[in-house]
Amino acid sequence: MKKILLASAILLCAAGAFAQTGTAIKDTGKAAVQGTKEAKENVEAAVTKEPKKSMHKAKAKAHKAAAAADRADAKAAAHNIGKSASAPK
Repeated sequence: MKKILLASAILLCAAGAFAQTGTAIKDTGKAAVQGTKEAKENVEAAVTKEPKKSMHKAKAKAHKAAAAADRADAKAAAHNIGKSASAPK
């Protein structure tokens, strides 16, 4: 009985760590996508004229902020991997 309880506790902890790892990977991917979108908007801003140029610059700035937020989320998720088996926020 004790072995079954111990095995289930280990599986529960492993599942929690796996879920947190998945969150870190997902947020890192989202940050990479936002960075690519930022680069695209910067290129479009470089080859267009006003007023569309300022629109592309604003979009690039928004993508940069979103990428920074995603990187921060990924860093926080990576920092919490294996610390608790409770449900992620």
